[in-house]
Amino acid sequence: MAEADPTKPSSQALLSIEGFRAIEFDKATAVRNVGFEGRDIRSRPFKLLRTQLTKLLAGNGARLVGLTSSTPAAGKSFLSLNIAASLAQLGERAVYLVDLDLRRASMAEQLGLSIETGVDSFLRGEVQTLREIGLRFDDLPLVLLPTGQVTSGSEEYISAPTFGHLIQLLRTETHNAIVLFDLPPVFASDDAMISIEALDGYLMVVDSGNTTRRQLLETIEMLRPSPLLGTILNRYKGGLLDSYGYYTHTYDRYYGT
Repeated sequence: MAEADPTKPSSQALLSIEGFRAIEFDKATAVRNVGFEGRDIRSRPFKLLRTQLTKLLAGNGARLVGLTSSTPAAGKSFLSLNIAASLAQLGERAVYLVDLDLRRASMAEQLGLSIETGVDSFLRGEVQTLREIGLRFDDLPLVLLPTGQVTSGSEEYISAPTFGHLIQLLRTETHNAIVLFDLPPVFASDDAMISIEALDGYLMVVDSGNTTRRQLLETIEMLRPSPLLGTILNRYKGGLLDSYGYYTHTYDRYYGT
């Protein structure tokens, strides 16, 4: 019997999310998260990112990928959520988004959700299964694993045996799904350095005009030997003479809007 091609969509991946509690996502409470609206002109950059990412993952077999930045306020969490939503819009593979930025815990807030248990509960040993903390978007193959905020000692959570168990479950129970982790900024704590070691690689978010070359190089060096899968230049608006830049009239005509 031929082995399954890990780069092709798996029906198991889509079926495996059915056991999670479904939520009805009120898009009006998170209007900035344009990745959920495939026809919104502002979702186009995320479509380009998802195409690049799916090709990248297919090329090296990576599934568990972290997103981090050198410093806070680079737009990392916003990108994580919208890339996950855009990937799920394809409907080819299930997508899991894990909020592992324990000190800030922004995912649930961005979506206007209130949670009682989350990744922090799992790491404390209060819950033992992913289904106890995961929330499934009713109309998408997307599962969010949110977290409550950990005010101190977050590195102890990441170093605990329960973290290893969490990663193992995400590898073995999500089949062919893509698992994205919203990680803390590297310069904020050592949480990102510890957690990235357990993943298949990471994407670096670079804040255009704010992240310096020195910060970027130092961050990459600090995360070695974990594979850097790529960088995302956030908030880049292009030059004034770029007639095919995002949101220009030329770009609108190309898409027939």
